[in-house]
Amino acid sequence: MSDGAISQDEIDALLSGVSMDGLNSSGQVSSGPAVHIDVPTLQGLADELKPKLEANINQYTNASFSAGNPVVELVDRDRVLSRLPEVVIGVMADYNGGINGEHMYLLAPEFAQKLFSLVNSEEVTEVDDMVLSVVSEIVATHVSAQINSLDATGKLPGLSYATPDCVNEPKAMVRFPQGEFTLCTYPLTVDGEAFTLWECIAGDISEKMSAALGGGVEEAAPAMDFGMGASMGQPAAPQMGMGQPQMSMQPQMGMGMGMAQPQMGMGMGMQQPMMGMPQMNMGMNMGMNVPNVQSLQYPNLQTAMNPGEQGNIGLIMDVYMEMTVELGRTKKSIKEILGMGEGTIIELEKLAGEPVDILVNHKQIAKGEVVVIDENFGVRVTEILSPMERVSDVR
Repeated sequence: MSDGAISQDEIDALLSGVSMDGLNSSGQVSSGPAVHIDVPTLQGLADELKPKLEANINQYTNASFSAGNPVVELVDRDRVLSRLPEVVIGVMADYNGGINGEHMYLLAPEFAQKLFSLVNSEEVTEVDDMVLSVVSEIVATHVSAQINSLDATGKLPGLSYATPDCVNEPKAMVRFPQGEFTLCTYPLTVDGEAFTLWECIAGDISEKMSAALGGGVEEAAPAMDFGMGASMGQPAAPQMGMGQPQMSMQPQMGMGMGMAQPQMGMGMGMQQPMMGMPQMNMGMNMGMNVPNVQSLQYPNLQTAMNPGEQGNIGLIMDVYMEMTVELGRTKKSIKEILGMGEGTIIELEKLAGEPVDILVNHKQIAKGEVVVIDENFGVRVTEILSPMERVSDVR
């Protein structure tokens, strides 16, 4: 933007380390490793788990939840963010045995509060540790049901998952799997209210799950080239004893023109008359060892951020930083400062109504306007300084 301000969506993207145009900080398109996920097979698993999820929640809440048909699809982080409320309950239940990788559930805070109120027969107005504990228990039971279904295949021995870690935070701060991953959407209704439980499974975990359940993607076999390019690193034409020989009836010199002699073809329908000379390889090798020539691969000069580095910011999400709001500044002589007393008015360089400065660790990052929330002062962010503006202040 020309004034250096950015939108709230861009702020969310900056917090999560992903830019709005799909590029990472290195300027390259970020993508995870290529995986082959059989979505219909995972859809079958979700359909199998649907009645178990319904029974599980009803057992905990003593209510009558009705589960709709789940939907399984391949998504990325941006597509999921567009469907979530601004604040979500995230339950990390990563697999750490048999298969290892990221696995989590998401739900709206209102859904979490509803579950708690049904379990404890007590209404709550905010999400606290007790609410998160109830959600964690329900999710843990569902993950156990999923493991039982996978164990039945006998192809993933020793399956286990980490103790669920439940958080209540803005959706932009959620640790999503890198690249493309599986999203299972479970619609649930109770007492006329509709809720949703989202399950996110990392791409590599999804691939192993679908493979264990009998799914998978068959890769096409490479096509064989029986042309003239065997000496240039391409597949050579089949030789004697390495396939079905091609038979033809050709008149041969020295054996009488009226007699036919079977002759072995050399591919492409070409026949070589036998004239007492040794047959020559039609791949133009002429008995010579031709080197396999390959083009030189130059390294990428751009420094790309690998998926592990992008996720490392999650390690410091709970580190506190000092945030201050600066109303204004002025300079006074020592004599004026010593002469201050009660009732002294200090005039600042800021004009009335001018935005105040918001600093993190004494470094300005934004501007805002002062507001009053109940009996407390607050600041509404009106502008985020652009990276160029922040860098220009560095000396």
